[in-house]
Amino acid sequence: MEGYPGAYDEHTDSTKQQERHYYLLSELQALVKDLPSSFQQRLSYTTLSDLALALIDGTVYEIVQGLLDIQHLTEKNLYNQRQKLHSEHRALKQELVRKHKEALLTCKTHNLAVLRTNQQAETEALEQRVREEQRMMDEKIVVEMDQKVVDQQTTLEKAGVPGFYITTNPQELMMQMNLLELILKLQQKEAQSGNPS
Repeated sequence: MEGYPGAYDEHTDSTKQQERHYYLLSELQALVKDLPSSFQQRLSYTTLSDLALALIDGTVYEIVQGLLDIQHLTEKNLYNQRQKLHSEHRALKQELVRKHKEALLTCKTHNLAVLRTNQQAETEALEQRVREEQRMMDEKIVVEMDQKVVDQQTTLEKAGVPGFYITTNPQELMMQMNLLELILKLQQKEAQSGNPS
């Protein structure tokens, strides 16, 4: 009979796990009703049940929150880099305009046509440089954000969250975004109700 209390504890834990699984599953089923019907149809009972299992101990909530924090920091950093570049470009343009005005004031009349032609070429060269640097910055932003998506997919797949794997398929990405939304809504609901996550 010495082993009996341990067996009882395991049974109690198992019952608690099962109750939590049913609770999470029913909450997920309720939340799914807010999604577009095309996604509701793709979220089978099995997928929702597997998702509920993955959420039982609360680790996935922490992982998702960490991924979101990283994403927000990355977005803020990239936004700041883009704003800095924009400010640098504005300063370069203002400096060029100032330089051109100054040159026009000191220019002899017979050199005016040549000066204007040179200034026009300088302005166009600067505009070309600005466009090119902005294009490169935008490409960098897209590449970094795409990498964040891959990092998130990999992390959630390794954590055993159903529906997550590396993909660039727009429909699958939308499905993953909907799954993330479900996880976040459920986490929020549990935090408000004081349920353990």
